[in-house]
Amino acid sequence: MIHPNIVIIMADQMTAALTGAYGHPVVRTPNLDGLAARGVRFDAAYTPCPLCTPARAAMMSGRYASRTRTYDNGGILASDVPTWAHHLRAAGYEVIAAGKMHFVGADQLHGFERRLTPDIYPADFSWTPDPDEPCDGADDQTHGKAVVARRAGPCDGSEQIDYDDNVHARSLEFLRGRRGDRPLCLLVSYSHPHPPYLCPRRFWEMYEGAAIDLPALTDIPRDRQSCMERWLHSFQGFSPADAAHAETIRRIHRAYYGMVSYIDEKVGEILAGLAEAGMAENTAVLFASDHGDMLGQRRQVQKRLFYEWSARVPLIGSFPGRWGEGATVSAPVNLIDLFGTLTELAGAVPPIDVDGRSILPLLTGKAPADEDRITFSEYQGEGVRGACFMARRGRFKYVYVHGHQRQLFDLQADPLEQTDLADVPAHAETEQQLHAAVVKRFDVDKIAEDMFRSRRERVLMRKAMESGRQTRWDYQPPVDGSRNRKREGGA
Repeated sequence: MIHPNIVIIMADQMTAALTGAYGHPVVRTPNLDGLAARGVRFDAAYTPCPLCTPARAAMMSGRYASRTRTYDNGGILASDVPTWAHHLRAAGYEVIAAGKMHFVGADQLHGFERRLTPDIYPADFSWTPDPDEPCDGADDQTHGKAVVARRAGPCDGSEQIDYDDNVHARSLEFLRGRRGDRPLCLLVSYSHPHPPYLCPRRFWEMYEGAAIDLPALTDIPRDRQSCMERWLHSFQGFSPADAAHAETIRRIHRAYYGMVSYIDEKVGEILAGLAEAGMAENTAVLFASDHGDMLGQRRQVQKRLFYEWSARVPLIGSFPGRWGEGATVSAPVNLIDLFGTLTELAGAVPPIDVDGRSILPLLTGKAPADEDRITFSEYQGEGVRGACFMARRGRFKYVYVHGHQRQLFDLQADPLEQTDLADVPAHAETEQQLHAAVVKRFDVDKIAEDMFRSRRERVLMRKAMESGRQTRWDYQPPVDGSRNRKREGGA
């Protein structure tokens, strides 16, 4: 058996709907369009958590974040949790990562043989949310997330652009210079189009005069907002005035369009690099994002919500002559399904005790779409006062905020999620079934208690580690076989 090479390209905070590959008429993504035309596009792919660290921990481990206690951006994925990188290495693969992983803690590899670049975000507890800080009340319009949104526009350079350019250069350099006969699994992980909404000037100019989408829902009264919306409005500080200011929203979208096209260009160059290295014909390519971005929908920016713009992600797979060509899959799938998919594709030992299941049969067309297939997402990060869960099956999406609220949406009839069907008698059976599925998958009482306990413990440790001689786990890749060096200052 000839083991295929595998390349996984990850964007950060990319909304599926804002790509040409998913039918957007303005956003230019010719390379993603081509990847989808040559492969399989998943139209109901979801993040396991609409936040960076939990989503990536779940993607790597195949387990929902609450099972590994990776609740927020300061949560540690324990070193004794096996990842698909461990499984592929054990099967003889060279398993390499470049770019953002957002691992927290001393283990910055989690099965990868090496990383070609440092990470961009801190590896310590500095981003652990304090559970005792209020997360509702008056909107804090000085919050960094709101300020960043108001400053959207073009730029000639930024730390994030420099970072992604370096990730890209190191990845191409690695492909050009790679030697050896082991099969390769390479994960290239970019930080765009994650905010700040600062777009390289060349890509900003690409959308000069373009028809820019304005959000369809900006006037939802407070009494019709979910509790998650109200909490996150207050947490993120993006006020109703911001959301109603058309020029602010237009600039956010234009910058975002440009950042998406910036990533698309890099996708094309990675694919060209594979071809130049003679690897294209025996390489399976997967493209995904960790979560999406609300971009002014429902007066929200950024992620953390279960609405489609935040929770649904692009997922495209292409493997010449082996996977479907120009196919689409409507069945709900999840980033945690990549564990079983990658191990099956690589002929590695199957995963034990994971929450996802392989989507390889959907990629190859050997299995029909399962209309009863169900997938979940959860959120226990900053800004909310309770454990939050989502279930998607067929046309219905169910949201449960433990101790607070239930919502049910028919995405086929109501794609903008304006009409809450919870407590509607005609949909009672669907609501009950999806609620039962949530409480069967998640120990909601335990999670609701543990999420706050975990934060309090880590906040205490963060303060201790900042006292006296500071303790950090910032990551630097080894140079010439030397040991990892600790950088001074934050990541």
